[in-house]
Amino acid sequence: MNNPQYRGRFAPSPTGPLHFGSLVTALASFLEARSQGGQWFIRIEDLDPLREPPEATGQIIASLDAHGLFPDEPVRFQSRRHDAYQHAVNRLLESGYAYRCRCSRKELQANEGRHPNQCRTRTKIDGDRPFAIRFALEDEDCHWQDQLLGPQHQTVQAELDDPVILRKEGFYAYQLAVVVDDIDQGITDVVRGSDLLDMTAQQQQIYRALGALPPRWLHIPVILNEQGQKLSKQTHAPALDDDKPVDNLFMALVALGQNPPANLASGSLDSLLEWGRSNWRRGAIHLTSR
Repeated sequence: MNNPQYRGRFAPSPTGPLHFGSLVTALASFLEARSQGGQWFIRIEDLDPLREPPEATGQIIASLDAHGLFPDEPVRFQSRRHDAYQHAVNRLLESGYAYRCRCSRKELQANEGRHPNQCRTRTKIDGDRPFAIRFALEDEDCHWQDQLLGPQHQTVQAELDDPVILRKEGFYAYQLAVVVDDIDQGITDVVRGSDLLDMTAQQQQIYRALGALPPRWLHIPVILNEQGQKLSKQTHAPALDDDKPVDNLFMALVALGQNPPANLASGSLDSLLEWGRSNWRRGAIHLTSR
């Protein structure tokens, strides 16, 4: 199958080196794109320097290279895209899809998510106290088709669910940046972990507010450790051993339910990836985490 219009991406946050759970997501997005003759990109979501060790970005890119996961364009870094995000913030403010908010989490919790300062209807904020900018959601009973999980339904509540798009500290938020870059890169399909599933309906409203159609979604189960926790830096997931790419990718294919032949475990990296591309079946992915 050749579908040059398919454009997918893997977008890790550089909070630490790549671990097995991230490799599974990267491989799934890579094979989904390659199996359709589409394009695949890497985007480093380096928007929060307070959480990003300086060596992490290089470690992630080196790991992807070691595992033969090469993008079709140079790696994109969100830290170099601030002008684009600010332009989007300004556009959303001007069109009424965003508003300035000084409410603290404590204030919002005390008011059951409502804004005690009536932030959504204020046109100006006085004083020097810092403020965030939130996207103004609309009440919506949202339905869409996930390419693995099937029909999905989420209820979006205006004001109560409004996500921050520019933090008080001046950092652009994931919810904004991911949409701006997906639109700019022409992303048609997003393969990502099911831990991000709950954000989908909100993000679809941001796509539409910026004049774009949302991509197709494919949410895969996250990989769990022996304690049943998602593999992450917070749960002390070990870094990948980049000297064992075939072993790592073979195990990732198993985790994705692809049932690779045993002889591939002792073969070459290229042959393993080619088998994965030729035999990729998204429907074989187990719907429960491992």
